[in-house]
Amino acid sequence: MKHLLLAAALLLAPAARAQTSALPIPSPTHSLSGTVRDAAGQPLPGANVFLKTTFDGASTDSLGRFRFSTGHAAGALPLVVRLIGFEPVELTVVLGRGPVAVPAITLKASRAQLGDVVVTAGAFEASDAKRGTALTALDVLTTAGALGDITGALNALPGTTRVGEEGKLFVRGGAASETKQYLDGLPVQSPYAGAVPNLPARGRFSPLLFKGLVFSTGGYSAEYGQALSAVVALNSTDLAPETQTGVSLMSVGGGLSHVHRWARTSLAVAADYTNLGPYFRLVPQSQARAFETRGGSARLVQQVGRYGLLKIYGTYAWQTVAALQPDPAPEYAALGRAVALRNANEYLTATFRGPLHRGWSLNTGLALTRDDNDVRPGALAVRDVEQSAVARLVLTNDSASTWFNLKLGAEGLAQRYRQTYRPDTAAGAPGALRTGFDEQRVAAFAESELVLSHRLAGRAGARAEYSALLGQWNAAPRLALAYRLGPHGQLTAAAGYFYQTPTNDLLRFTHDLGFERAQHLQLSYERSAAGRTLRGEVYQKSYAQLVTYDPANFSAASAYRNGGQGYARGFDGFWRDRRSVPRLDYWVSYGYLATVRQYRADPVPAVPTFAARHALSVVAKYWVPKLHTQFGATAAYNSPRAYYDPNQPGYNQARTPSYQDLSLSASYLTHLLGQYTIVNVAASNVLGRANTYGYRYAAAPAASGQYQGVALAPSAPRTLFVGVFISINKKTPGNTEVAPD
Repeated sequence: MKHLLLAAALLLAPAARAQTSALPIPSPTHSLSGTVRDAAGQPLPGANVFLKTTFDGASTDSLGRFRFSTGHAAGALPLVVRLIGFEPVELTVVLGRGPVAVPAITLKASRAQLGDVVVTAGAFEASDAKRGTALTALDVLTTAGALGDITGALNALPGTTRVGEEGKLFVRGGAASETKQYLDGLPVQSPYAGAVPNLPARGRFSPLLFKGLVFSTGGYSAEYGQALSAVVALNSTDLAPETQTGVSLMSVGGGLSHVHRWARTSLAVAADYTNLGPYFRLVPQSQARAFETRGGSARLVQQVGRYGLLKIYGTYAWQTVAALQPDPAPEYAALGRAVALRNANEYLTATFRGPLHRGWSLNTGLALTRDDNDVRPGALAVRDVEQSAVARLVLTNDSASTWFNLKLGAEGLAQRYRQTYRPDTAAGAPGALRTGFDEQRVAAFAESELVLSHRLAGRAGARAEYSALLGQWNAAPRLALAYRLGPHGQLTAAAGYFYQTPTNDLLRFTHDLGFERAQHLQLSYERSAAGRTLRGEVYQKSYAQLVTYDPANFSAASAYRNGGQGYARGFDGFWRDRRSVPRLDYWVSYGYLATVRQYRADPVPAVPTFAARHALSVVAKYWVPKLHTQFGATAAYNSPRAYYDPNQPGYNQARTPSYQDLSLSASYLTHLLGQYTIVNVAASNVLGRANTYGYRYAAAPAASGQYQGVALAPSAPRTLFVGVFISINKKTPGNTEVAPD
């Protein structure tokens, strides 16, 4: 039930602001276009063209042409053109009311006569001067089956395994806790909404908050820590392009939003409400019984000086969910075990970026989080409260030399975690068990992108961290090399060490543990030209110092130690085509994974229950101009996953059926009472495949000597969503078609 259906929604009306390949979008506030050539007048493909101190920009195509849009306020701004091997160019452009045609730009070769090598280890497509991008906001919203959830869309990319009972990101044999999310450079402590066992969680953030994202499945920059497997870097939008009001009416709730734009400031406020009770009465659920959320957010963006930008974002969310969990115990066999959750989450972040002197720029921020989960499994009560503050400062110098740049950063975390466990909530029941910890952690990193020859570039960096709770520190060197094979292809290799502190559920019982560690080695080939991207990557990930414990004595500190290890190796392939068929955007991703680890309660090394050897996804989106409708489809397959059957010899020796899903969606663009409107219909698992996530067994054998078990399956075979989204004060869509990027 990718339930928080909040859903496909969060949705498409404001999504019309995003640049994409399939939907007809009203023109943004400003557009810029031009060409970049060398001294001989030949076009330069792959040059990075961007507005300084923003993430607005594009790369030139095979003819040296570029085109992009920006929501920045009107006025004079510096436009920067960079291409490794050439002297950078900075010129002033004046943003006005209409499109800006930039005069032809000529780049002079630097002393080394270098080529256009870009180090993008772990990213699936090359983007602007700063990062590689896998998906845009509208990619997320229009991916069938994702239901407007960032994680749902990322699960259609290689390297991931769909773990339907959790709904989180599991990357290359790693647990969900091994993937870290960053918002504007700040680590997010609670990226998922609350969830009960066997009902999938959903990401906290609407994709409409972001310009795009970087999904790095390994070998990532020294900027990022506390992630053994993967990083999702989310980059929020800058100044809103225009004033508008949004209204959403959905089969599961509704929402209101308003954005006001001044010359140098934009303010956005939103409120939403979701109640799946009426939906559950129409579509019976085997487990879920109630689901309700309410929340609100405010976001202020202020231009500071000529080029600085301050962003302040705050959000509050409250939710409740109740379910009947399948349980083989005789007293629960008929109806299941009742479990309820109440979650409250507050999140506040402030970031600033801007230029300093002598080519240096500053990017800094602070994030505050409070997450409160109150879970009631039957007569038990478990309450987790986590509070954290994260601060970060990064200094970058891109102009010191045409041979290298330099990035220096520091990060600090203060965290408090408390858990209260009551074995019985009845009056007069025994007292509660309270556990928890306080953590202070600091980190520093340094990194540089280096030009080594006319075809070879590199990225070298190191990160160091210290944990006051563990009383330990670590040092993690990282290196990536990229070799240009031609105007459109490159070969990239990456290696490094990655560390992570044990998760909260382990540290609540003992602090006498060390960092968990992973070593990444990977080699990838990428070719990107004319709207088509082909990427293949082989990788080896080695685990050490994983925490293991004795489940029969889990509350004793002596049961825990850093004795686990393991490996994950495999191949990821990705093909995306936005040119071959007009108005069709599709991609195919495949991942092969071989992994074994001894982890947490595992008594011996084994295949993890969250890993699938084969994972295949096919995503297609097709725009039909005459119908003003985009149709989408996603087909997903995961090979059987391991699980432990106590009735058979061995450990994690049994296998589930394969996971199969076909999801469809349609988005109709029109206008209602003169206002821009989108009608969205989405359905997951339209063929009604009876997917099984695993099995739960009784703690003791029955009289027959066999352990009774029950299957873990989705709460309902499929999910249906209908929504109407209206943007007031926005231009109507008209008949203009936006060509694929």
